[in-house]
Amino acid sequence: MRLTTKGRFAVTAMIDLALRCAEGPVTLAGIADRQKISLSYLEQLFGKLRRYELVTSVRGPGGGYALARQVDTITVADIIAAVDEPLDATSCGGKENCQDEHRCMTHELWTNLNRRMYEYLQSVTLGSLVEQQRQKAARIAVMRDGRDATRIDTQALTA
Repeated sequence: MRLTTKGRFAVTAMIDLALRCAEGPVTLAGIADRQKISLSYLEQLFGKLRRYELVTSVRGPGGGYALARQVDTITVADIIAAVDEPLDATSCGGKENCQDEHRCMTHELWTNLNRRMYEYLQSVTLGSLVEQQRQKAARIAVMRDGRDATRIDTQALTA
């Protein structure tokens, strides 16, 4: 069991979109460039996200994509489900025919892991991920400003 690039890219692209959608529709080309994801791959993912009603498309000049719901109502589980990402740790796909058409000894273990993964991903909102990125950007800006201030002070002392 693992999360594939489809799920990772979908979550990353949705964070990028959410960070920028206040300024208007966001182009897939912009997301592709910033996140280093193939444009054709993003087009496939966003088709699924649109069908799942997580995003809306805006046609014409200045068009692109926007969120269809508020960031705090979209969960990572919603995004993963929209792009058909399987989250299944069982070897039987939940059919209980793991071992010669019978349930294997560890079936309950993997089924419980599936449930907990889903519960966790359902608890993480797109809004919380966006806020994490904003806080990270703010910390970086403060650190950068601090270094610039130090450089300016050093220059003033040597002049």
